[in-house]
Amino acid sequence: MVSKKLTVVNAQGFHMRPASDFAREMGAFSSDVTLKHNGTDVNAKSLMNIMAACIKCGNEIEVVCDGADENEALAKACEMIESGFGE
Repeated sequence: MVSKKLTVVNAQGFHMRPASDFAREMGAFSSDVTLKHNGTDVNAKSLMNIMAACIKCGNEIEVVCDGADENEALAKACEMIESGFGE
């Protein structure tokens, strides 16, 4: 299991487009991917769960990946979040 704490930098946070892109990208990995936000664990492969978490700009989240390709999944998740989802 690997994890990293990050701060959401894009102005709109995890709104529909970045949440959808994120869930789709994480779904490509066999590892379990979880977002920890405000004491809640969120399945990062589920668009609805990500949207329900209401992750806003400036929020600190922890990405946790567990499985065969956990390092690759964490690298991709960090790349997406740190780049502000290209916004």
